[in-house]
Amino acid sequence: MTAITGRSTGFKLPNCRRKWSRQTKRRFITGILFISLWIIGFFAFTLYPMVASLYYSFTEYHIKRAPEWIGLVNYVNLFHDPLFWTSLYNTTYMVVFGVSLSLIVSFTCALLLNLKIRGQSIYRVIYFLPSIVPTVASTLLWLWILNPNSGLLNTILSHIGIRGPSWTTDPTWSKPSLILLGLWGVGNTIVIYLASLQDVPVVLMEAAELDGANWWQRLWAVTIPLVSPVTLFNLIMGVIATFQYFAQAYVLSAGVSPVASGLGAPLNSTLFYSVYLYQQGFVYLKMGYASALAWILFLIILVCTLILLRSSERWTYYEGG
Repeated sequence: MTAITGRSTGFKLPNCRRKWSRQTKRRFITGILFISLWIIGFFAFTLYPMVASLYYSFTEYHIKRAPEWIGLVNYVNLFHDPLFWTSLYNTTYMVVFGVSLSLIVSFTCALLLNLKIRGQSIYRVIYFLPSIVPTVASTLLWLWILNPNSGLLNTILSHIGIRGPSWTTDPTWSKPSLILLGLWGVGNTIVIYLASLQDVPVVLMEAAELDGANWWQRLWAVTIPLVSPVTLFNLIMGVIATFQYFAQAYVLSAGVSPVASGLGAPLNSTLFYSVYLYQQGFVYLKMGYASALAWILFLIILVCTLILLRSSERWTYYEGG
């Protein structure tokens, strides 16, 4: 008994705490070494640029000369800048209509691709292929399709007696043109929806059918609530991505007005927030002003994400909840 408890004068219990601490420290150091490249990259390419841009947003900085501290002047000027409000309106338009339509189209296509028909895998590949086409290439393709004079779409419309609009050169149709382009590449969202549809319990669908529910009632009461967490994910990711909408608008502006100062053509209808930020920072070299724009964009995206997460409690269904 004495040997077990270690109460005799010649017996000492092993220092398990010290031994465990050394082992934990060794594992910690090993883990840090494994992720050291990521840590270096995070501090060098993420954290430092964020802190630097926050500082520059309170300065007048034109790259060629040292930044000069001016306090909140950039933010005050920003809210008095009509092009800031134009870019914010254009971006909000894309978020409201572009994201909404992409979710509806993606979910509808996923429903169709979930049907048990011959050649199902071929259809799935066809719907997914546009999403892997490089952004610049797909935008150039759609610039040709939507060309007002010789484009494929207007040519087809003319054969059925419809005069097509001036898609990319008309301020009224420029943003719908970009939304149409975006709907062509929703393959990733379709795949996510398709995976969630395949997780809908067959038992619930059969029970609803036995209760006399038709296809629409089963879709509305069973399918849509069960895929609502995926809808929330796609919605948040779509909002974040669309608030940073840049490449397609940049290429379209270059197609309409090839000079750098023509960003946002036609008539600033495609001057989205990120395009305006790029214009201020890399065309006019107003890095301080561009940094202020970047931080306002960060706050806008943060607020929108928090609102979506808070409101999701009312319309998102979790099976385990």
